[in-house]
Amino acid sequence: MTQYIEHLKELRTNKRLSQEVVAQAIGVSRPTYSAIEAGTQELSLEEGKKLATLYGIGIDELLSGSIPNIEKYKHMILAYLRMNISRDGKIPKTKLAKMLYLADFAWFYEHMESMSGMPYRKIAYGPVPDTFFRVLDELEESGKIIVDRKNAEGKDMLLISESESNKNEKIRTLTKEEVSLMQKIAKKWKDKKTNEIVNFTHNQLPYVLCRDNELIPYELITQEDVEAVY
Repeated sequence: MTQYIEHLKELRTNKRLSQEVVAQAIGVSRPTYSAIEAGTQELSLEEGKKLATLYGIGIDELLSGSIPNIEKYKHMILAYLRMNISRDGKIPKTKLAKMLYLADFAWFYEHMESMSGMPYRKIAYGPVPDTFFRVLDELEESGKIIVDRKNAEGKDMLLISESESNKNEKIRTLTKEEVSLMQKIAKKWKDKKTNEIVNFTHNQLPYVLCRDNELIPYELITQEDVEAVY
C-alpha cells in the first residue's frame, strides 16, 4: 500500500499544483498532506479516491505506484485507427481494446516494460484498463475520434474511427519500434472477427491465471509461448 508514496510528488508537480491546493482537494490540512507525501502519514482510502480523481487516474493506478502515460495510450489508439485494419477505418471498441492490450503486453514480453504503463484488469470481456472508457470519451469530446453506435444481431456495438479533422495530428510519443510492433499486431488481426481476438486473449496465461476483477501482472506474459504473445 505504500508503493504510491514516491509518486505523489511527481503527480502533483506534473499538474503544477501546490501542497496547499492538493490538501484542500482531499479535505486535509497542508501539514497533513505534507506528511502523507513524505510517507509519515497514512493515506486513507477516501483520500486516495479524491487524489485519483484530481489526477485523472484510477485508484488502483494511484495505489500501485504505477503512473500510466495516458497521452501515449491515446496515441496508441490513434495509431491503430490509422493502420487500415478495416476498409471503412472503423474498429469495434472491444477489438481495439484487445489490440491495445496485446501491444502493451507484447512490448513487456520483449523489453520488460509496458508501452503505455496502463494497468489491465480481468473482466468478463477480457483484459482492459479501468480508464479505457474514459479515454475514449475524452478523445470523442475533443473531436479526435468518432464513435458510431449501431445494433448488430440484437447487440449494441461501438465502432471507433479517427475524425477527418484529426488526421494531421502527429504522433510523437511512439517510437518506430513501438509502431512496428503495433503494425505486426494489426496485420495479424485485421481480418479476424472480434470474438476471435477475445478468445485469444482469454486463453493467454495472464488472463487465465488471474481471478475475476483482479489487476493482471505484466510479468505473467513472460511465461507464455512466444507464438502466443500476440
